[in-house]
Amino acid sequence: MRLTIRELTLPVWRTLPWRGLAASAALGLLLAGALRWGGGDANGWPALTLLRAAVLAHALGLTFLLDDPARHTTATVPTRRALRTGLRIALVTPLTALWWTAVVLLVPSDVRPPVGDVTLEAAAACVLALLAGAVALRWTNEPRPGPSVAAAYLLTAVVTPHLLPAGWKLFVWPQDSNWHAAHERWAWLLAGAVVTLVACLPEPVRRMRIGRRSRTLSPSGV
Repeated sequence: MRLTIRELTLPVWRTLPWRGLAASAALGLLLAGALRWGGGDANGWPALTLLRAAVLAHALGLTFLLDDPARHTTATVPTRRALRTGLRIALVTPLTALWWTAVVLLVPSDVRPPVGDVTLEAAAACVLALLAGAVALRWTNEPRPGPSVAAAYLLTAVVTPHLLPAGWKLFVWPQDSNWHAAHERWAWLLAGAVVTLVACLPEPVRRMRIGRRSRTLSPSGV
């Protein structure tokens, strides 16, 4: 297993969508640094809004992470898709952590919202972006579902906060009395997204059976 991962690391690294990830990360850094570079009187409301916008920008880049142009040619290789996909996520996770650290530090300390709670929001948003891509790969045959996944993710992120009942709101402000309750919901959302993401990594059993049946019925198998 270790040898397989070592052999896969460089090829997978080369196939990652670095341009899209770099663009979304740069946009997030610019949004987070707007308060420091722009000057003026800032307070917690614009700081938190810009942090959330930075997270959304980076999450949109992550929706392209699982795109694989060679998906149909690698479907029959011995290495399972769960390992290849997990390696993609593992390679990007430390870089995302470094990016988030830089984003938080760009916000002036006197207007910086509670870091732990906002980090929980960021982690959930990023995992949900990865989950959206994993679901698209599991239930479609598209090698590059990223554009449609990003559009659906953005639409969901914009519309969902307006549809949630008052007692289930996720995007609240530190001054609100239900700030901690909202972040308990964020924690449950993150846990559920992680579990579902892991469940979506393997190839569907039905698709594997269809592939085996097609090989059995091929001329070479008659």
